[in-house]
Order: sequence, then C-alpha cells, then structure tokens
Amino acid sequence: MASTTAPRHLARWLAILASIVALALGWLLLDRLLVNRRPIVVGLLHSQTGAMAVSERSMIDAELLAIEEINRQGGLLGRPVKAVVADGESKWPTFAQRAEELIREHRVNVIFGCWTSASRKSVLPVVEAHDHLLVYPMAYEGLEQSPNIIYTGAAPNQQITPAVQWCHDTLRARRFFLVGSDYIWPHCVNAIITDQLKGLDAELVGEAYLDFGSTDVDELVAQIAAAKPDVILSTVVGDSAIPFARAVRAAGMMPETTPIVTFAVGENELRQQAADMAGNYASWNYFQSIDRPENLAFVRAFKARYGVDRTTSDTMVAAYDSVMLWAQAVREAETADVRPVRNAMRHQSMNAPEGIIAVDPETQHTWRPVFIGQIRSDGQFDIRWQSRTAVRPVPFPISRSRPEWEAFVSDLQRSWGGQWGKPVGPTAGGATP
Repeated sequence: MASTTAPRHLARWLAILASIVALALGWLLLDRLLVNRRPIVVGLLHSQTGAMAVSERSMIDAELLAIEEINRQGGLLGRPVKAVVADGESKWPTFAQRAEELIREHRVNVIFGCWTSASRKSVLPVVEAHDHLLVYPMAYEGLEQSPNIIYTGAAPNQQITPAVQWCHDTLRARRFFLVGSDYIWPHCVNAIITDQLKGLDAELVGEAYLDFGSTDVDELVAQIAAAKPDVILSTVVGDSAIPFARAVRAAGMMPETTPIVTFAVGENELRQQAADMAGNYASWNYFQSIDRPENLAFVRAFKARYGVDRTTSDTMVAAYDSVMLWAQAVREAETADVRPVRNAMRHQSMNAPEGIIAVDPETQHTWRPVFIGQIRSDGQFDIRWQSRTAVRPVPFPISRSRPEWEAFVSDLQRSWGGQWGKPVGPTAGGATP
C-alpha cells in the first residue's frame, strides 16, 4: 500500500511546485510587459580634445561617478541609467552638432554639458528647438535665462562681484587690470566688473584679451606690467591659463604685490603646475579643502574611483550635483520624460559637498555658497573668505537693465560675425570655443 501512496504524494507535490513555478514565470512575464526596464539614456557633452579638454574631461568623470552611484542603488524607477559621452572638441559648432545627435539619434532624456559660454550659447537653440533639457554645471557670466536650461554653476553675483568686493576691502586694491580669453564669457564678466568698479570708485587701468588657446602671452604681460595694477582679475581659460600666470610671475609681478584673482582655474588645472600659481587667489563655489562630512565623503569616493592622485574642483562637484539633482527630479516626477522632469528640477535642493544648494524656480539658476581661496604650492586652497549661507542667484546684475544686458550680448555676437568669440585661425572660428 505504501508503495503506491508515495508516488501519488510525490506527483501531487511536483504538480504544486510546477504551478508555483508557472505562476512566478507568469508574474515575471507580466512584470516585463508592464514595466519599462530599458535604460534611461543621458548625454554628457564636454570637450575631450582641444584647448578645453584639460578642464572638461574631469567633469565627465564626476558625472559618471554620480551615475554609477545611482545605478548601485538600483537605478531610477527600476531602470539603469546609461551615459552617452560626446566630444565637443573645444569647438562651438561641434557642440551644437553633438547636441543634435544626442537628442535625435541617441534619444537622451537630458544633456549635462558644456564649459565655455560659447559652447552653451551654441547648444541653447538646439535644446530650445527640441523643447529639451540642458543642465549647465559651470560658473558663467549670467545675462541669460532659458526655460530649457538648468544652471547649476555660479551666476555673476555668486563668483565675480563678491571677489571684486573682497579685493577692494581685504586686499585694499584700487587699481584693477582685467584680462581674459577672447570670447563671450570674459567680455561679459569684465563689463560687469567695470560697472562694479565705478560704484566702488576704483580705477580700471587696463582690459585686454588673449586669443582662445594661445600661449603667446609676452605682449599682454608687458601691457599689464606697464599699467601697474594692484590686482589682476583673470578670465583666461584652458591651456592659456597657467602659461599666462607663469609669465606674470616671470615679469616680477608676484602674488604679494600684484596678485592674480582667477575665475577659471581650480584644483584640476593646478594638479601639475601649482607652483606657477601659488600665492594667487581664485573665487569659486567649492574647494576640495572644504571641511564638511559631505565633502569628505565625496572626495573619498572620487579618489577611490579614479585614483588617490586625482583632485576635485568646483566644476566637477557642480557636474556631480547636476546629475544628482536631476535624479531627484526623476524620482519625484515618476518618469524620465523631459518636460515633467524639467519642471520638477525647478524646486530641487540637496545637501551637497559644498553645502546646501537649491534650484531657484524663478530663474532656474542655483543657490550656492561662495568661497575665495588662496592657492597653495600643493595645488589646494586655503579658504580666505566664504559667504555665511548659500547665495541667491541674480543672472542679470542690477547695474544695467535686462534689455541693456541683452543688447550688450547681441552686439558682441554681431561684432564677431555671428559667432560667440573672436574668430581665429584659418577656419575663423572653427577652433575656438
């Protein structure tokens, strides 16, 4: 009797097990049909080649770090995030072309990208035409506001004007020389500074520009030396920045007597050549030396991923913050679609490495703290001044009306033949930002 009962029990249990397996497979199939598991595709648009690669490659690293952290936590909405990296080649027409490709061919949900304002100005009409989203993680001149861009870098009142005031009050500077690379950002920044100097009753003793990417700085440095400024405010960028600072020092203008205050050089650019800039100053919204738990954790994570010899900087942390703010918006919107995420981003905030930051819903710029640091010989910064809290962004300085600023920008573009910087080289603009 037992010999016939056992097979019947076994058959019953096998049937139950088969039913459970079939039910599980059915639910799995239904889940696959109902839930979108495809990757959420994002575009990273920065220069990996050309004059700006020295600065922009590190922004890609920071953005990829954020994406990896998001994916380790399960992705977004049950989906992994996949990055498509595009090379702007330090050429503004290329940035526009790559943005078009990211949107049309790769069907990205967002673009994180650009460094120079020339590249952003070139991408802006592309994202507006597609009603898309660019998150721009770079301090810039302001004088712009687009519904299709979230600006996570500094507006001029979060970098430029605090530094000028600090030079006047702390360094006792009264004679200022303004120098920059010859494209839209430095020209706009220097117009803002010129207005501020008038209010401070300080003297502008000179203003000069260097061709983008040029290291032929001797004539420029001689002009600065002849003007005998108390301080040099520099918006020289990329491969030109360190050779310029080296030539200033070689001409006998030392940080103790004629300091450079840069708005474009951070820890990343100083990694191999800090001695040429030591003793000078920079104004940013972040330094690696900020002593807060959130920053220490960020620096540890970055070095663990990319090597202990790597450094972090303002543009890198702004790039990292940008991805994290976007991820928060995706979770809140419960979709990765561009329009609802763009709307959700307008009221995101986070406890970032540099402090509490928040997107201002009115301007789509970001509240951020401000720091002024003195460059050390090891390429790090001693913080000499910082704002007490995050500073509200003001993209259009009050020294002129918004229409006046917009006319100023339009006149600059017109003077460059419709481009966003002085045409240089045989292609008259193809090699500039």
